[in-house]
Amino acid sequence: MRVLVTGAAGFIGFHVAQALLARGIEVVGVDDLNPYYDVRLKLARLARLGQGFTFHQLDIANHEAVLKLGDGVEVVVHVAAQAGVRYSLENPFAYAASNLTGHLSILELARHSRSIKHLIYASSSSVYGTGSALPYTESERADRPSSLYAATKRADELMSASYTHLFGLKQTGLRFFTVYGPWGRPDMAYFGFAEAICAGQPVTLYENGRLKRDFTYIDDIVAGILGVFDHPPGDDAPHRVFNIGNHRAEYVRDLVWLLEENLGRKAVTVSLPKPEADPIETCADVSALHGLCGYVPSTTLGEGIPRFVEWYLRWRDLRVA
Repeated sequence: MRVLVTGAAGFIGFHVAQALLARGIEVVGVDDLNPYYDVRLKLARLARLGQGFTFHQLDIANHEAVLKLGDGVEVVVHVAAQAGVRYSLENPFAYAASNLTGHLSILELARHSRSIKHLIYASSSSVYGTGSALPYTESERADRPSSLYAATKRADELMSASYTHLFGLKQTGLRFFTVYGPWGRPDMAYFGFAEAICAGQPVTLYENGRLKRDFTYIDDIVAGILGVFDHPPGDDAPHRVFNIGNHRAEYVRDLVWLLEENLGRKAVTVSLPKPEADPIETCADVSALHGLCGYVPSTTLGEGIPRFVEWYLRWRDLRVA
């Protein structure tokens, strides 16, 4: 079996590719290795993907190049995207290229392929906006995005729905909730907090750390993706969207406390008002995904942060060597 993983050098894509390879599945990886964050980290991830892995460095917005990747591919796990809510204020066209044109390229690949049976793609909890009831359910309105990033991910869902309607594509969208863990993205809060604590620099906490997030450990995310992989859509519901989170909202200040404890250093904190685009709290209702494949997230923040710190300290030493 051959699976195409977009964003294979990224945080989630790398872990998914690793899990598929462990099953003996052939993986074709795609990534443009853009410098949004340290490319050395992306290359280090790729270096851990060995036998059975083939890599293509290309931009998924290049639809002509993407259309050449479908030979023998049965499933696509499309997690490539321009991530980050605040960066969309600085470089909005990067989001249009990667998240909109790039997603369309993958849809066109699936449309014209004779072998692709299932497209699994990444959406985001940010599609719910700032006024949705908690916990977020898939039936909740998602038409009030509070950032360009959120708008592009919701647009991806709508484009996918139209391609299923028009061409019968079997697709599953996954709304990720605050993914963290080893080999994570340096632009994520927990990673940036660790960097600041180790450097003795201030850690910015919005509303004194009283915001709450549904922190979801990477192994639980991969388990959910594999569950969807093993339970593809049927003709009765060819396009479906699921939350994939931890179903537990926790204070950001507790995250900082765990980092302090495991790094053995105190954080210097600065409190600022919450940015307009940031919700006060996020929490996923994962009952639909549980009903599909038995998904039960099992890693608490108290278990996941020590694992991240253990990896982070090794990576930090390698980076400065």
